[in-house]
Amino acid sequence: MSDPLPPSYDYATAGVDIAAGNALVSAIKPAAASTRRIGADAGLGGFGALFDLKAAGYHDPILISGTDGVGTKLRIALDTGLHQNVGIDLVAMCANDILVQGAEPLFFLDYFATGRLDPKIATEVIEGIARGCIEAGCALIGGETAEMPGMYAHGDYDLAGFVVGAVERDQIINGATIKPGDAIIGLASSGVHSNGFSLVRKLVADFDLAYDQPAPFDGQTTLGEALLTPTRLYIKSCLPLLRSGQIKGMAHITGGGLLENVPRCLPEDLCATIDVDRWALPPVFRWLQEAGRITPYELGRTFNCGLGMVLFVDPDRAEQVIAALDAAGESAMPIGMVEEKPGKALCRLRGKPGAWGAQQGFDHITDEA
Repeated sequence: MSDPLPPSYDYATAGVDIAAGNALVSAIKPAAASTRRIGADAGLGGFGALFDLKAAGYHDPILISGTDGVGTKLRIALDTGLHQNVGIDLVAMCANDILVQGAEPLFFLDYFATGRLDPKIATEVIEGIARGCIEAGCALIGGETAEMPGMYAHGDYDLAGFVVGAVERDQIINGATIKPGDAIIGLASSGVHSNGFSLVRKLVADFDLAYDQPAPFDGQTTLGEALLTPTRLYIKSCLPLLRSGQIKGMAHITGGGLLENVPRCLPEDLCATIDVDRWALPPVFRWLQEAGRITPYELGRTFNCGLGMVLFVDPDRAEQVIAALDAAGESAMPIGMVEEKPGKALCRLRGKPGAWGAQQGFDHITDEA
């Protein structure tokens, strides 16, 4: 027999806890306030959020916006109960994207959707978003928490992020000045970042691995903790170089890996030739390659392979740029050169025998179809 009808209906009867939502807003206000920056006061609770571009020091600004999520990496956070860092991933995926056009991230908004709101989990996630905003130098200026019974499985949630940045009109980076002979610099990633996790999770499932066991590639931490290493933010290290005009183009290495992302900032008649022997494939990618018998081509179009950002600079400035990036806390390295290639902009990955698990050398290029 079904439960008797309630004497009266309210929102809680339908599974929405207004009190929990209000409690969450109160809990996250200190986190939002910690992201305060010039131009924004990081206040929450209004219908809209304000940002003062003039106060932030801009004279002739162009606004650049971006939006993204965390992808199926979020499933690992849900399965392990480790929610503290996925908010950093959310900010990084958005903020790094607009950085490549020269934009300084100014403010960020988040969207947190769940079937039944757990204020503790939501607070952990949003506090992570605030940490990411602090690292990116932008204000957490607003957001939305949606409790939607029947839309999500018990305990599940989803995230989306939205960032707005600005760049002075004469400092926009579009890759138009990149030319043959320019140097290509790679900035080390912190791990898998937030792409390719559908393949990662399939390997974990097919090999019957547990996220609470030691990572096969790092015995000092669990597999879940290692895979949830947050995406690196490159804003504070790269912005000074962008503003000084030393960087001609940038590519954020996200979905599509090196092969698909690098050409996005190149003029159509150029090819970025990258020698993968210039850097060591990090342990997590070596494990993925060996366990999944993943070909170099598939590695290069699925994962960042140890490089979270790729920069294009004048060859005479390459050493100076690398030194500045290293001084700012990055691990920067020369990885190749721009070459002339009539037609579609391309990326070529070259490796000697033994590179990326290949017995023979390889020379893979972006699909021209």
